[in-house]
Amino acid sequence: MSEPVVLVATMVAKPGQEELVEKTFKEALPAVHAEPGCLLYALHRKAGTTGEFVMIEKWASQDALSAHMKGAAMREIGVALAQALAGPPDALFLDAIPVGAPESGAI
Repeated sequence: MSEPVVLVATMVAKPGQEELVEKTFKEALPAVHAEPGCLLYALHRKAGTTGEFVMIEKWASQDALSAHMKGAAMREIGVALAQALAGPPDALFLDAIPVGAPESGAI
């Protein structure tokens, strides 16, 4: 069995595009949550900012993440935000170091 994949993606909206970025991700969330292998897909905003967004993701496997990246929801997000982001998302992959209870010791 493969290990879950945890990804933190940070995106910065161009000035004036903050509402579009937030709206696009909010609208995509239900479809992404329904994708096979999606364990967590949670939108956040960097505290104290209006245009810095952080998506915390957990996928059952690398295959599930790869399918997500090629899926309809990501294509729609890409089209909607093609001109709205200041640059490409910054993706940070994490390796868990589980400590304590499984439900509180790792994402």
